[in-house]
Amino acid sequence: MILVTGATGFVGSAVVRALLARGEPVRVLVRPTSPRNNLSGLDVDIFEGDLLQPKTLVRAVAGCEAIFHVAADYRLWTRDPGAMFRTNVEGSLALFRAAVEAGVSRSVYTSSVAVLNNHSNNPGYEDGPAEYADMIGVYKQSKFRAEQAVQAFGQNSGAEIVIVNPSTPVGPRDIKPTPTGRIIVEAARGKMPAFVDTGLNIVHVDDVAEGHLLAFDKGVPGERYILGGQNMTLREILAEVAKLTGGKPPTLKLPHNLVMPIAIFAELWVRLIGGDEPFVTVDGVRMAKKKMYFSSAKAERELGYTPRPATHALADAVKWFSKNGYLAS
Repeated sequence: MILVTGATGFVGSAVVRALLARGEPVRVLVRPTSPRNNLSGLDVDIFEGDLLQPKTLVRAVAGCEAIFHVAADYRLWTRDPGAMFRTNVEGSLALFRAAVEAGVSRSVYTSSVAVLNNHSNNPGYEDGPAEYADMIGVYKQSKFRAEQAVQAFGQNSGAEIVIVNPSTPVGPRDIKPTPTGRIIVEAARGKMPAFVDTGLNIVHVDDVAEGHLLAFDKGVPGERYILGGQNMTLREILAEVAKLTGGKPPTLKLPHNLVMPIAIFAELWVRLIGGDEPFVTVDGVRMAKKKMYFSSAKAERELGYTPRPATHALADAVKWFSKNGYLAS
């Protein structure tokens, strides 16, 4: 039996599907309040629990041979930074402690390229120097501390934990959607008339899932592996979405300093009237000043990881958003 956390989410549900396709029995840890659309029709054992409730983790890991810990609090803005740290750091450690006590033989921990550093807009690698001071925003900070804690726990306990660092996944079943998914939706609806000079490493979510399985099969415990795809400027991403939808790509490039006041106002507005994460955030603008480019050469070389072209990922994302009503006026 294999336990997957975060299975109701974007990457987690893709990992579940990849495991089921391989014939593995899968158990999922699901919070009682989490929507389960992404698990509909899947043959999985559902255990209700929470990373911050250790007793529920003991029940979830019992009888499991392996764990894919994909769950994380992934937002670029939050009213309660402490809650994000508790989930991403303390919750991860609680899960792996329970796993060791239950005799779990091997695990994969889903980190992020957010904890890495790519200097001067050059592609970042697994061994690139990064410090906590380099981390912009509470999400990056919490994931940085979480990966450090998981690595140290694995070394001290002898637990076999392989770390993967997905870049920017896109594709089907992005139900929330993620920050990148929101950009794709707005672009597909023709509501992004301008762009800033930034870039992302786009990868199909199903390739990220396959990379998780490859890391489980071939990865070295304690090592990290970037699971990425293709480096693209935001302008290129928006142009491809426009091509897919028959729209017009934006031509107006906005300077970052012009967008920052908009982000400040958007965050203030959400704090005053309530609601979810603002569409544009201060940390998002700060991060956009540097292109988030990365290389998956290590995963390709050591794991046999082979991501498809980014255009395929964007096409599948637009198709899924359209089919599920996200692009309706």
